[in-house]
Amino acid sequence: MNNIGNLDRAIRFIVGIVLIAAPFVAAGDTGFMGAFGGYGWVALLIGAVLVMTAAFRFCPAYRLLGIRTCPVSKGRGGL
Repeated sequence: MNNIGNLDRAIRFIVGIVLIAAPFVAAGDTGFMGAFGGYGWVALLIGAVLVMTAAFRFCPAYRLLGIRTCPVSKGRGGL
């Protein structure tokens, strides 16, 4: 029951990794997640969701909205 195509999957994975790493890399002198004004955890959460949806190739929001970015597979044994 996949609803995420290859391009969508790759983009989600890359953006997710960037969002997970951003609070740690951008911290610098301001401390852990300080560059995001204390909302670095939001970037971590969104990044984790993006990586998980890319890993499972399924997006619940796409399912609710009826969106499908992967090609429809041809069923087995059809006429």
